[in-house]
Amino acid sequence: MQMKKFLVVLALVFVSGAFVSVSAQAVPSLDTIKSQEELTKAVTELDKQLFDAYNTCNLGKLGALVVDDLEFYHDKTGLAVGKQTFLDAIKNNICGKVTRELVPGTLEVYPLHGYGAVEIGVHRFYHPGTQDHDVVGEAKFVTLWQYKDGAWKVSRAISYDHGLAK
Repeated sequence: MQMKKFLVVLALVFVSGAFVSVSAQAVPSLDTIKSQEELTKAVTELDKQLFDAYNTCNLGKLGALVVDDLEFYHDKTGLAVGKQTFLDAIKNNICGKVTRELVPGTLEVYPLHGYGAVEIGVHRFYHPGTQDHDVVGEAKFVTLWQYKDGAWKVSRAISYDHGLAK
């Protein structure tokens, strides 16, 4: 009898939607965001999801957060176009070698009417496992977040002014 009750409760949980797909962003849709505070909170969460995937080399999640025709501009390496090009670069140059963190207090978020948002800030790069020195990289960035077909994705990214952390 207990097992039957458990199965009924489990079925109700699934039907109620209490379990969310791993790929779900848990970020409000563009049309439901009504204030600057809500937009900033949403983009802050998106940034966290993007760079949690970056830092852990979760290429599936990372790929789900960028558009197919992604344009990534980098002051040191130039323009890279396309999701697969981006994912290959992460796999070959970042995974297990670099982690990124947002510099607290630098995040700026602005709405882009009918499109999504622009995120501006400063991030730092660390080299775990191999970093036996105090040298930490830092750069400024601009990320365009597009809300389309029920999902937020990076459509354009610019990372520039790379140098030593200030």
